[in-house]
Amino acid sequence: MTAETDLIKLYSGRILELAADIPHHGRLDAPMASVRRRSPLCGSTVTVDLDMADGRVSRFAQEVKACALGQAAAAVLGRVVIGRTAEELRTARDQLKAMLKEGAGVPDAHFEGYEVLLPARDYKNRHASIMLAIEATLEAAETAGHPQ
Repeated sequence: MTAETDLIKLYSGRILELAADIPHHGRLDAPMASVRRRSPLCGSTVTVDLDMADGRVSRFAQEVKACALGQAAAAVLGRVVIGRTAEELRTARDQLKAMLKEGAGVPDAHFEGYEVLLPARDYKNRHASIMLAIEATLEAAETAGHPQ
């Protein structure tokens, strides 16, 4: 297979659909926590604003400036993030990282939508962009859950 064919396979129709429809896109007014993450390799950035109530994400917004894979990952997260705990986010982050880097299975429910990113395993230079949204969200949830 040529590199061009591989890239066409990687950027499937489903990934492009997700990238075009990111839930909770934008910023929140006066969030409990705000975290910005940047991938030094490609320059992708994600900024997450969120509030926590009773240990769960109650309000969420994300500003995503990333490749289609990073946008798709943010879209998967955006569809399921409301109501999640920091522990659930930590587990999802760890499982997504293992899926990409170690060939592990797809993350557990509610995060099984990351399955669409399985073809990205072979593109290590894209992993950081894919991880941005979940990493920023976890950091924001931990910060909001433990205010200074």
